Amino acid sequence: MTASPYKYLYQVDSPRDLRRLSPDELRAYCGELRHFIIEQLSANPGHLGSSLGVVELAAALHYVFDTPNDKLIWDVGHQAYAHKIITGRRDRFLTNRKLNGLSGFPSMSESEYDAFGTGHASTSISAALGMAAASALRGEKREVIAVIGDGALTGGLAFEGLNNAGAANTDLLVILNDNRMAIDPNVGALKEYLLSISTSKRYNKVKNRTWTHLERMPRLRGLIQKVGGALKQGFLQQSNLFESLHFRYFGPVDGHDVVQLTRVLGDLKEIPGPKLLHVLTVKGKGYRPAEEHQRIWHAPGMFNPETGERMQHAESGRPPLYQDVFGETILELARVDDRIVGITPAMPTGCSLNRMMAEMPERCFDVGIAEGHAVTFSAGLAAAGMIPFCNIYSSFMQRAYDNVIHDVALQHLNVVMCLDRAGLVGEDGPTHHGVFDIACMRSIPNLTIASPMNEIELRNLMYTASLGRGPFVIRYPKGEGVTPQWRQPFEEVPLGRSRLLCDGSDVAVLTFGPVGNAAAAAIRRAAAEGVSAAHIDLRFAKPLDTDRLHATGRKFRRIVTVEDGAIAGGVGSAVLEFMNRNGYAPEIDMLGVSDRFVRQGTQSQLRAICGIDERSIYEAIMKSKQQ
Repeated sequence: MTASPYKYLYQVDSPRDLRRLSPDELRAYCGELRHFIIEQLSANPGHLGSSLGVVELAAALHYVFDTPNDKLIWDVGHQAYAHKIITGRRDRFLTNRKLNGLSGFPSMSESEYDAFGTGHASTSISAALGMAAASALRGEKREVIAVIGDGALTGGLAFEGLNNAGAANTDLLVILNDNRMAIDPNVGALKEYLLSISTSKRYNKVKNRTWTHLERMPRLRGLIQKVGGALKQGFLQQSNLFESLHFRYFGPVDGHDVVQLTRVLGDLKEIPGPKLLHVLTVKGKGYRPAEEHQRIWHAPGMFNPETGERMQHAESGRPPLYQDVFGETILELARVDDRIVGITPAMPTGCSLNRMMAEMPERCFDVGIAEGHAVTFSAGLAAAGMIPFCNIYSSFMQRAYDNVIHDVALQHLNVVMCLDRAGLVGEDGPTHHGVFDIACMRSIPNLTIASPMNEIELRNLMYTASLGRGPFVIRYPKGEGVTPQWRQPFEEVPLGRSRLLCDGSDVAVLTFGPVGNAAAAAIRRAAAEGVSAAHIDLRFAKPLDTDRLHATGRKFRRIVTVEDGAIAGGVGSAVLEFMNRNGYAPEIDMLGVSDRFVRQGTQSQLRAICGIDERSIYEAIMKSKQQ
């Protein structure tokens, strides 16, 4: 019988239990916690590398601070697994990211220890500042800590928070978790600046020597902290960015020495005002495959924890991922049109733009976690005669709404906005579901909004958008398509033209995007039961195919619309508006995501819950038999 690897893990059910451990026991606990995360995620996939990188930091924070009275906010939340396990969710961790289980991100409704719900980058400092200001107004004594990665720090919202907090002189601790990685390696001037801070040998040598001498003199220990900014300025021959924003800067410190971290954090508790602690960590720390291949092991899927062998391998002959069709297609288009460029906000691997980057690095731009900047940067490229393909996950495009309106649509610039992960994305849950883009963008003048039913249609829509058709939005889902033989010659798609896939007499089914494949299967089932349904693949939410809709309104007394997005303001709403405006009065059954936030689960589970799976569409069609 194999002995349990856990001596301390199951003794800790809360931060209060954690604080009973001695420093040596705390070190041992961190090793066990890391082992537990690897063990759990090998069978139940999640965000591995980022969580392994902050094991010691999470433990130190809960060891030193009085959580949940003290408020701890994890930016993005990819790295919050150790935090969740420490705060009483160890025995439920096997439900992480599953239907009715734990969220993969911090969630206020899940635990009092989750001070703020996260999932999108760069929000922690602003939220923490709000909490700190509220505590000051109420005369409450509590610490507020925001943990933000160097990748998330590239977002403009993070700098807005820093600027406001420094000016307000609010008691606030920002911990900069510097591992030089987001999902992909970080880019930009900020990365180089942080690197200069962390690798200045002259500065660190003097700082460490001074700290050693002062360590035995508690009253003078604060001196090294107080002069830290001056040392930086002197030895780097430049001002410290954070000191310039009125934050007192400390660090960098080793983020994997849990005992040193507890000492430093204990000292910082005694210092008032806005403070920033620069912590150096390694993404994937403690698991060799994750350290050596950090991009892959951000979220590796299932794997053998002993060998590091990943279990998820694509089977030959299967349809490709939609993101890979995008990556291959933009490369094909760029080879024949040197005006085509690719833009992504820190997601080159996630959206497969890395393929074009490998061949044409000068024509690809990773702008960091800065979606609004990505859109306006693309607008500038378009204004100068280029054809930018700006690829942003649908849920993250919400952050660039004003940029789309003001900088792209208003000026009628030929920016192609490819919205990856549109619709229900699955296990990442409500912060990542791309269900609002249709409703958000349908009201914006000058936009063309399209969605392909399959991979061939995605290629053709991208080709059409590259011909200079003005602002063009193409949305497509996470996961596999349906067409193994997808690489077909390009064909231009007439703007606003739908496809009649099959005719019928009892009911018209109007679909938008890949959900049309489930509808096609449902229509075949209904036909076997004697219900004749016409299937129209709209392809465009804007402009609508008005000729087809006039014909549909004249012919059918009943219409079913299906979309993988919000019903309110979506494609079904557009069809309803058209029918009402033109005097048609069919019964319209709109299938889509109702007025709620959808929790996590597999894509198939969530589509069934939201009523857009094959069975739900079939049941909606069969209502026509009762009339």
